[in-house]
Amino acid sequence: MSEEQQDFDEELYEHHRIEVDAGQELLRIDKFLMDRLPNVTRNKVQSGIKDGFVKVNDQAVKPNYKVHPGDTISVALPEPPRDEEVVPENIPLDIVVEDEHILIVNKPAGMVVHPAYQNWSGTLVNALAYHFQNLPEMKGNDGRPGLVHRIDKDTSGLLVIAKTEVAMNSLAKQFFDHSIERTYHALVWGSPEEEKGTINVNVGRSLKDRRITMAFPEGDFGKNAITHYEVINDLRYVSLLKCNLETGRTHQIRAHMKYLGHPLFNDAMYGGDQILKGTIFTKYKQFVHNCFKIMPRQALHAKTLGFIHPITKKKVFVESELPEDFQNVIQKWINYIDHSDQT
Repeated sequence: MSEEQQDFDEELYEHHRIEVDAGQELLRIDKFLMDRLPNVTRNKVQSGIKDGFVKVNDQAVKPNYKVHPGDTISVALPEPPRDEEVVPENIPLDIVVEDEHILIVNKPAGMVVHPAYQNWSGTLVNALAYHFQNLPEMKGNDGRPGLVHRIDKDTSGLLVIAKTEVAMNSLAKQFFDHSIERTYHALVWGSPEEEKGTINVNVGRSLKDRRITMAFPEGDFGKNAITHYEVINDLRYVSLLKCNLETGRTHQIRAHMKYLGHPLFNDAMYGGDQILKGTIFTKYKQFVHNCFKIMPRQALHAKTLGFIHPITKKKVFVESELPEDFQNVIQKWINYIDHSDQT
């Protein structure tokens, strides 16, 4: 090893240290790290290994190295790791319910729930750190005080926050047992064949693009995911659905609706930002694009939340109004249909 390489190694900062479980099957290190590290692609992992940022038992390895039980994997990068301490920020919160044990907030679209890559500030957790002190953290969920679940950045709606350890443990168990009641309203392209239905199809990270969750109907990949849906309003070109989550996988509703052939309206990640239903006329296209401008995000809102209070053991049920952008888009579609029927 050259002196230059030695100096370079000394300037690296360890970001991750992973002790491989005794029961781990032999698996290529690039695949292993893709599952363990957030927000990484296979190309990034392979490049990092080739550039010497990844070591196994203090030795450099190749991307095809197979991880063994008991291995110690270190991932080091030139920049120091981000401090996990959350910076309090004076961001207003829309608090729907609060007592000394729990807090229910109505999150606006566009707000990230917790700090992460490319979103270190302006998050719900930054706001919680400002307004509340000493919120508990789940084991393995460092830097995310109070959180027991989350919703996507551009999804609006209800989140429950734990203010005490007892509340966190109780809520975490209810989520684990799938006993939490969660209803979403979703505006989707087209109209499902059945007015009511259940989608019971595995979902998991796409094998091609790990930012995306996709359905695996054969059950060969992903995790079990169940969504119950009901059509509330069929608007010919789009439909307003009520979706009840039985499980809570990442992007579950978005992936299930795409699998059903009815992506969420203006969901760019899942193809809903294209005109998927309707005429070819310019006026119609302009109307849809105007709707996209009114609601520049996926049309998904966490509408209701129900659970057993951790202390009183009484049922808590909260419902929130659709935000203004969502209501305006629905009304535009209603007006469009009414006008079309009259001409």
